[in-house]
Amino acid sequence: MNTTHSDHVEVPRGALIMAGVLVISAIAATATMRIAQVPPAASPPLVRAADHAQIIKTRTLRFRDRPDGAVEIQDVGTGQTALLLERGSNSGFIRGVMRGLARERRMHGVGAEAPFALTLWSDRQLSLTDTATGRSIELNAFGSTNRATFVDLLTRPEAQPVAPIAASASRGGRS
Repeated sequence: MNTTHSDHVEVPRGALIMAGVLVISAIAATATMRIAQVPPAASPPLVRAADHAQIIKTRTLRFRDRPDGAVEIQDVGTGQTALLLERGSNSGFIRGVMRGLARERRMHGVGAEAPFALTLWSDRQLSLTDTATGRSIELNAFGSTNRATFVDLLTRPEAQPVAPIAASASRGGRS
């Protein structure tokens, strides 16, 4: 019985050459762009400024986690609840976006009291801006269905709770 073990792995010469060509190509492309001073792609706020896009509608909102697991979205202008996302409701996109923004606030040592500005622009773009950190999220980038959840929040006149998935399924879709 042979007990010697070798950790030596034979990598094909062609694979090593291709990996080297890939690395050199990436460095060359980056250097070419820097030397030619090609400007990076413009950010949506810069494009809006250049196109003189105007605000069509904006709503200032505050998001608050409730002890029962629901998320209350308050219209800061009216003081009324704009939307109540019940625990277990189909509200994953809104919760996911807000989780990311809350994480950034914690990193900056900012509390949850500062509102967010949800804005529809004349170029049909929709943005959510954290007034505390200045971070802005372009919601069109997430597709029309996810964008629609925030458009609904922008245009919603009053509080209407979103029913939990389990509760609506147990009713068999009947009212």
